[in-house]
Amino acid sequence: MGKSRRTVPEELLLLALDPTTGTTAQPQTLDLGLAGAQLVELSLAGRIVPEGDRIAVVLARPTGDPTLDHALELLRRRGSPVRAAHWIGGPRLGLRQTYLAHLERCGMVTAVPGQVCGVLPTIRYQASDDCTNAAIKQRLDTAIRTGVPPDPRTAALAALAHSVGLGKHLYPGNEGRSSRSRLRDLIRYDPLGGMVAHAVMDVQNGLPAQQNRSSQGSGAAAGRPGARTAGRGSGGRVPASRVGAR
Repeated sequence: MGKSRRTVPEELLLLALDPTTGTTAQPQTLDLGLAGAQLVELSLAGRIVPEGDRIAVVLARPTGDPTLDHALELLRRRGSPVRAAHWIGGPRLGLRQTYLAHLERCGMVTAVPGQVCGVLPTIRYQASDDCTNAAIKQRLDTAIRTGVPPDPRTAALAALAHSVGLGKHLYPGNEGRSSRSRLRDLIRYDPLGGMVAHAVMDVQNGLPAQQNRSSQGSGAAAGRPGARTAGRGSGGRVPASRVGAR
């Protein structure tokens, strides 16, 4: 599907790819980020709009991207606006693998078969064009370094990268601490991206079920930056900034 512009989910996954190991950082949370990135891309394409903390379909016409169109059809079938956190936390496991296969079909990554301990088969993924990955990262670096408000696509990408904990992958160590902080701050430059990123963090922190039981007044917290870690029923929550196993 020869496109000149990459979608937000594609860029998020490319950012997460480790060029050394061929695996993705934050594999436990990346599926959530990709589901959120689909919402951002569908909004940029004029197919959905936010209604508070809910998402409403306003144009059901396919985009031409099979992965996005599948998500759009699922949203359309809901028939009424759906909470972003409920959508992101829905039973759509394997989105990371779906997008890896999608990127391979598009020629953006190459699958490299291998073995673990010389026995177990495994597949690693290498970006086909390092310049493309460098250009994506450069957009974030420029926004962080200059403080100039980024375009909505870059702001949403930064918000999603922060929400799934990619900050330590992109800007590791003590020397990357200030960059990680600025990456988090970019969330304020795109209202929809920020809302979706907060929904991703809510799902990680176990909040959707709680929100479903609580009054609508609890939605007022949706505009606050950063992961929510305080409140009732937080015993089993996972910090949004945790580092994945790989």
